[in-house]
Amino acid sequence: MTATRLFDRAVVRLSPLDEGENVTGFLQGLLTNDVAGPLPAYAALLSAQGKTLFDLIVWQGGQGEILLDCEATYAEELVRRLSLYRLRRKIDIRIDDTVGVHWRKQSGDGAAPDPRLADLGERWLAPVSGDDVAADAEWHAHRLALGVPEGRDELGDVLWLETNAVELHGVSFSKGCYVGQENTARMNWRQKVNRRLVVVPLDSSEEKRRKAAYPALGLAVDHLRLEAIDPAWAPAWLAGSLSPVE
Repeated sequence: MTATRLFDRAVVRLSPLDEGENVTGFLQGLLTNDVAGPLPAYAALLSAQGKTLFDLIVWQGGQGEILLDCEATYAEELVRRLSLYRLRRKIDIRIDDTVGVHWRKQSGDGAAPDPRLADLGERWLAPVSGDDVAADAEWHAHRLALGVPEGRDELGDVLWLETNAVELHGVSFSKGCYVGQENTARMNWRQKVNRRLVVVPLDSSEEKRRKAAYPALGLAVDHLRLEAIDPAWAPAWLAGSLSPVE
């Protein structure tokens, strides 16, 4: 079978346990993007200071459910964090290990373009099968070749706008409040995004600024001030946002 399954990803399912419960409304007050609009959508759950805790892709489920396509390593932590915000709301939040995340580089039938960047390819969710073949290595190389950071190792504890969230369609400035919204909105209004995550050649990476290194690919992800970014490192989708702020 064709390798399409991303085993490094997991699915967290949020289900209403009461007819009047609204899962979308619950997430709308937590995540950075507008999840009441078209899905799938790219979004994050931030700290109160606006730093990245989890990045994820939000999918519509059936019967008022929402599915979160997230890092498998941190899926349990995401469930715990969301459960803290649930309070007394009648919402079930759990990892659904019967559903897998799939990806392919080329266009096909029945899948959704990656909401971050069309060149990333297409994704879909499907029941887990014993015949699933891993595509994680190909996906990893493909997204880094396009300069797209992802996951806790690369994004963790970085201010959301510094992860290129605007350029990758991961934030809404019109939907209302969410965790970390105040600092995120202030940075946008004042145009104070002075640093960026950038995929760079490993031999040009600054160890002090490095978030992650991938020797087999000869690449690293660095968190750099705008004036330190070589224009040659900037993918086309990011290049227009790298002018230093006056």
